[in-house]
Amino acid sequence: MTTANSPTGNSELVPEHANPLRIALLSYRSKPHGGGQGVYIRHLSRELSALGHSVEVISGPPYPELDPGPSLTRLPSLDLYREPDPFRVPHVREFTSGIDVLEFALTGVGGFPEPMTFSLRAWKLLRSRDADEQPDIIHDNQTLGYGMLLMARDDMAVVATVHHPITVDRRLDIAAAPNSWRRFRVRQWYSFLRMQGRVVRRIPSIMTVSQSSHDDVVRDFKVDPQRLTVVPLGVQHDVFVPPTKPRVRGRIVAAASADVALKGIIHLLEATAKLRTERDVELVIVGQAKRGGATAKAITRLGLEGTVQLVSNVEESELVELLGSAQVAVVPSLYEGFSLPSVEMMACATPLVATTAGALPEVVGPDGEAALLVPPADVEALVSAIGRILDDDELAARLGAAGRQRVLARYTWQVVAERTADWYRQHLSQQPAEQPAEQPAQQSTARLAKEPTPSTTGPRNADS
Repeated sequence: MTTANSPTGNSELVPEHANPLRIALLSYRSKPHGGGQGVYIRHLSRELSALGHSVEVISGPPYPELDPGPSLTRLPSLDLYREPDPFRVPHVREFTSGIDVLEFALTGVGGFPEPMTFSLRAWKLLRSRDADEQPDIIHDNQTLGYGMLLMARDDMAVVATVHHPITVDRRLDIAAAPNSWRRFRVRQWYSFLRMQGRVVRRIPSIMTVSQSSHDDVVRDFKVDPQRLTVVPLGVQHDVFVPPTKPRVRGRIVAAASADVALKGIIHLLEATAKLRTERDVELVIVGQAKRGGATAKAITRLGLEGTVQLVSNVEESELVELLGSAQVAVVPSLYEGFSLPSVEMMACATPLVATTAGALPEVVGPDGEAALLVPPADVEALVSAIGRILDDDELAARLGAAGRQRVLARYTWQVVAERTADWYRQHLSQQPAEQPAEQPAQQSTARLAKEPTPSTTGPRNADS
């Protein structure tokens, strides 16, 4: 018997079964370096395999890097956002199905089609298999596309992880848009959220990664809280370890997509500019910044060209060394559903400053215990907290040690996998519940999946 969180949030005993499960982990994109989806898929699949389960990862591009144990099934797409030629125009020979046409058409009207089109391709792949090749359970990693409803219609067991509702990203991006045209384009890009809301309300079992995300999913997606289970993320605690070399004096490190408004990098840049007037500091951001984007403009405006360094696509060993080299790490986010970087920073015993946004206080603990907490978007508070750690070696050592202990006690991938497997067992042991009334109708999704056309799907998906 093992302990797991029930959908009501209470712990209860779930029986272990001798027979391993056949698990399909679905991820519409799984970038290995940067972004949490590839990290989640890699480590969860490895630890589920280590528990004896048969794990198949089905992913669209960019594909994940997997450790030994799970298998990878690549599900190609037009990959219209690939580097170095995003928003490319594919050759006519690349179009092999109606789903390809749909992907290109929705991109052409400013939408983001990957969650929908990946889910439809995954459904077609799985339904083409013989019964003895079907997985026992399909675990969707926040695709939440119409294909998931078609899988359920075909009597496949489908569950999903929602790290946080992307409605939060949309609100912050709209608020940061400089004009009405840009706000219109942001709404077009996030038009897939209408679909995700419909789908998540019909999936009977949902996992999320924090109580903060739980509350946001209930509020924004109108999901019954009885169907939600909270299982935090993990970290490779034997890889992300304290440094063996001295930390670089004055080095500040942050890990975030630099031009994503909700990550708060602009506020950290402004704080760095103020700190530089009194101290010798440098800021290293693990993330990419668009040429001419908000971060690049802020660096120029604040005169930080020689002070700020952006690095991206670093190997895991390089990331560990970088996090361990810093005198202080910062998570300046305006929202976080969990914040895996904060856990990685604590695992490296790097003193942490984080905002009180979203799940961060839940993840890093109370102010002053394993991190210093500041209000989001408060530049002066960031300056004060970072300065305290830079000036007080005893405080820095105490915060770093407490952060490492917090990780060891709460955030390991083995525990995540055990609780996730218990969640699977619990779902499979329940009788199918009556599905809540929710659109779109099955006939609509089935027709969409067979041969969708831009003329019918584009406008309908663009008005959310």
